[in-house]
Amino acid sequence: MNSPCANLRQARQGRRLFSIAGRLLAWCSVALSLSVQAADYQIGVYYFPGWKDNQMGSAYTLPWEKIKPFPEREPVLGWYREGDDSVMNQQLGWMQKYGIDYVVFDWLWGRDNKPHLDHAVNAYLRTPDHHGVKFSIMWANHTDYIFSRDQFEALFHFWAQRYMFRPDYLRMDGKPVVFIFSADVLNKNAQKIGMTSAELIAMADRIFKDEGLEGISFIGGIGALSPGFDYSARTGYSGFSAYNFHGPASFRFARGRAMSHSYTELDQSYQDQWKWMLSHADGTFIVPMSSGWDKRPWGGSKDADHDNSVSTPTEFEAHLQAARDTMNANPGKTKKMGVICCWNEYGEGSYIEPTRQQGFSYLEKVKKVFGGDKR
Repeated sequence: MNSPCANLRQARQGRRLFSIAGRLLAWCSVALSLSVQAADYQIGVYYFPGWKDNQMGSAYTLPWEKIKPFPEREPVLGWYREGDDSVMNQQLGWMQKYGIDYVVFDWLWGRDNKPHLDHAVNAYLRTPDHHGVKFSIMWANHTDYIFSRDQFEALFHFWAQRYMFRPDYLRMDGKPVVFIFSADVLNKNAQKIGMTSAELIAMADRIFKDEGLEGISFIGGIGALSPGFDYSARTGYSGFSAYNFHGPASFRFARGRAMSHSYTELDQSYQDQWKWMLSHADGTFIVPMSSGWDKRPWGGSKDADHDNSVSTPTEFEAHLQAARDTMNANPGKTKKMGVICCWNEYGEGSYIEPTRQQGFSYLEKVKKVFGGDKR
């Protein structure tokens, strides 16, 4: 059976266009426009792999026990055993349905040249149906430990061989993407072993090409005005983003505060950071977004009032709309890519995974703003 749009094309070949055909043409144009617009965005979410007991690299032996005194944070899936294939399959299905295009797994590399807390990404690799959701990794490199050149080489080979030949790995300009939690820490580590960040990233690029890949795209995690940080392409980064922001770039809050005391203020700080980074940083800027901040289960923030930076679904929707507007205004700079903190960071109060209290309301906002079910 011909589609309405195909029938319209046949009608236009005739001598006359009836009014119904004109209305049908308008309908088809709008539908196609909306379809293209929804597909234009690439929206990711950070995944915190901290919910499996007795894991090396975890801050707590029984992490869910820290969250249970905050019952509003209990997931719809319950206090699940992270890393189970059934859990990952359900989470990926929800991501796809509500407009998440890729998931970025927080990822740790030990001084023993072995990954830690990789049970969630391993479950992703084992799951046969990823529901169209791609994956990437974010190296959680915020440590005082100095990695040697040999350790970096082992790390880069591991990434290439373990993850990056997969067709479902996230790519930008044909190259697999790795997010770096702290570009500043990576730069300082490079300096400690006699290299610049550009030289270290060039070494990674050579290793990836030797492995048979097209190279590597490093996305450095950094905020505005980091002392002594070079935001230019000379650093070797393909672009920048962030895991989270806590304060603005170009102004202070009331009484000179550096951190937000409400989600309204947190949203203001994010938007200010976006503007600064778009004006001052080279390469692609993957727009970071946040559902909020409340670190009380992990012991609380030093500025206790910062833990009041918790969103409502309506406030979160407005935050997403501001991010979408930023992408639309800067399509070349952002590639209309964004990443949300976080899927399941219950200890820091940044989560959009369905919970027993909020249900699917946060995912519904993602779908409303960016479109869902994009397969």
